Amino acid sequence: MGSSATYIYFDGSCGENRNVTSETPAGWGFCVVSGDNGIGRGHGEIVNEKSGIVVTSPLEEGYIGASVGSNNTAELSAFAHSLIWILKNHISGKIVVRGDSEYAMNIGSGNWKAKANKALAVRVRSLWEEVESSFDISIEHVRAHEGHRWNERADHLAFRAMKEVSPLPLQFWKPGKR
Repeated sequence: MGSSATYIYFDGSCGENRNVTSETPAGWGFCVVSGDNGIGRGHGEIVNEKSGIVVTSPLEEGYIGASVGSNNTAELSAFAHSLIWILKNHISGKIVVRGDSEYAMNIGSGNWKAKANKALAVRVRSLWEEVESSFDISIEHVRAHEGHRWNERADHLAFRAMKEVSPLPLQFWKPGKR
């Protein structure tokens, strides 16, 4: 792995995970990093980051298939929005998408079959196939809350989106600060 790869870290956030409904707040976030060496010390720099709420109404902008706000729909949404970003912005070179949700990565890449959240899962799967057919992409699991700087940044973005407050600018943010 040279530093020529572009890394994307994604994460989802949901305040509660029991009795979730279309009203349950959930958020997603991702950051795009160039020059990362992948070992978690926060090498490289963020070239882009995005976050938002999980949209559960088909009538609202940003809807991609989630019917409830939950940890799983937040993670799937974060993965989906990462893939959408790649399709719109990436030109060439290897991409490594990293997240702490094995669920989202396995559902999205087609390793597992979705038992729930089917419309969203189908959308993520088709985005994955589109990206995979055009780019050299791989996915890697990162353990959550292990102090990995960019994974923590994605967590911050998703958590703040769920709360509907702006993320802290990078220079004022410290890993682990939500």
